[in-house]
Amino acid sequence: MKKAISIGIQGFSDLREQDCFFVDKTNFIKEWWENRDVVTLITRPRRFGKTLNMSMLDCFFSNKYANRADLFEGLSIWQDETYRKLQGTYPVIFLSFAAVKAGNLEDAKTQIKQEIARLYEENRYLLGKNVLSENEQETYNSTTIRMDDTTAQNALKTLSVWMERYYGKKVIILLDEYDTPMQEAYAQGYWDEFTTFLRSLFNATFKTNPYLERAIMTGITRVRYPKRVKFAEQTSNGSVLTEPIFSDLNNLRVVTTTSNLYADCFGFTEEEVFAALDEYGMSDKKDEVKQWYDGFTFGEHRDIYNPWSITNYLDERRLYPYWASTSSNGLVSRLIRTASADVKEKMEDLLKGKTITVNFDEQIVYNQLDDNEEAIWSLLLTSGYLKVQNIDYRGITLEPWYTLDITNIETLSMFMTMFRGWFKNKDANYNNFVKALLKGSLKEMNIYMNDVALATFSSFDTGKKPSEKSQPERFYHGFVLGLLVELRDRYQIRSNRESGYGRYDVMLTPVTEVDDAIVIEFKVHEPDEEESLQDTVRAALNQITEKNYDAELLAQGIPADRIRHYGFAFEGKKVLIGQDEIQNVAVRR
Repeated sequence: MKKAISIGIQGFSDLREQDCFFVDKTNFIKEWWENRDVVTLITRPRRFGKTLNMSMLDCFFSNKYANRADLFEGLSIWQDETYRKLQGTYPVIFLSFAAVKAGNLEDAKTQIKQEIARLYEENRYLLGKNVLSENEQETYNSTTIRMDDTTAQNALKTLSVWMERYYGKKVIILLDEYDTPMQEAYAQGYWDEFTTFLRSLFNATFKTNPYLERAIMTGITRVRYPKRVKFAEQTSNGSVLTEPIFSDLNNLRVVTTTSNLYADCFGFTEEEVFAALDEYGMSDKKDEVKQWYDGFTFGEHRDIYNPWSITNYLDERRLYPYWASTSSNGLVSRLIRTASADVKEKMEDLLKGKTITVNFDEQIVYNQLDDNEEAIWSLLLTSGYLKVQNIDYRGITLEPWYTLDITNIETLSMFMTMFRGWFKNKDANYNNFVKALLKGSLKEMNIYMNDVALATFSSFDTGKKPSEKSQPERFYHGFVLGLLVELRDRYQIRSNRESGYGRYDVMLTPVTEVDDAIVIEFKVHEPDEEESLQDTVRAALNQITEKNYDAELLAQGIPADRIRHYGFAFEGKKVLIGQDEIQNVAVRR
């Protein structure tokens, strides 16, 4: 009998007690325990089983689950007598920052204090059996949501002291989604103050805590505080390093998506996915499932699938971007939208199925994201939207250069939705512009493009006060990404590529003979050289002709009378579009 598919249950005990579909990842317990790292940070994209694995660790080690062999019988860990004896023998502190999402500093700290206060309520048995002194009992009872910052920063360490005293064993600490509040702090503008608070909490909990046996933290990103230089010793299994955000936490093992350690412990392997498809009578769907959901790479382990997508697919039995549709992607969208033309060009290549090669630091400094564009690629990689095809270590310093591409069809759909959303402003009239472009209506193109520019121009401003000359460049590359989404079935769209004697701005090559080819040149009005926008348009059109941008199209066999030229002239947010008068602009169907 097939097991029930449960969507949304993240508790290990609930899944096992209800006999729901579960892929055995208990080997992670053994692998982690035998590595003997004091503190481990594991980064994986969202919905890759981090919370479930942390719940599994809690159920295995916590003495709250003593004598719960039923939770692990039939799983790989239970085959080892040593581990059967280890189950349920440690005091465990398990907390999550997943819900810490606040619009300001004080609310963020309050939410963390609330999570700590919950732990104290769960462990009120410590107040009995003369474990705590009278003063300690007073401290315990005052550790509530109203506690001061210093008390909160030391609360987990203090709880460790008392649990160790009660059980006679050091504690295991599990912290899930450690970086969620940091992302929110960056987005809401209170990063510096909040990370100061967190560094003290982490330092007390994980560095200066002699009552700590071992600890694991999980998150999406590997966060670095910008005020210090990291020292790291890279190994094939991760990095043992000093992480400034953890205030000199030199006992930390960092395991990122490019590390080999625990590579198959988060996410489903292809073998596991195919076995599940066989079990649920969908053996004939393996190829399409692979195309849609395969592609994640952790370390040297390829063919990793997102568990959320696979579980939902088994339940719904239809292809759909389950994982991609569960996140707003607001930060990623803003960073790409406001990035330079170079970043947008690389996104164009990715959208066309090509790879890019870039250099970046896998550690993310959130409050430097706006100043360091290379961090975009780090964020896209750690978030799972891009995958590593290869890492090339160059130069005497062996700097890593990453060859990246879009992970799979599901993540491609996420990018397409994102780029389409840039022009969703009700005043933008982007779709109307595209329609006008297709039918060759110059009048309508001018009307709608001015609406588009007025509604979206500022969205492509990096916030660094770019010149009017650089603004249109950022805009048109975003504009091209929009075209790639809207017209990908009818045109091959390229930008800033060599043809003839120069580099055109935008070229639309029709897939069939039904549509015209289109060449677009963008120019900013230069008052010292041109009296009017009409002059700027003419200069753009002359450049298309003089540089022979049609050469590429003609070489493909497209006749000259099926090639349209458009000059786009910008002055602030005002746009004027012109076309060669000799061209036949009749609609061809």
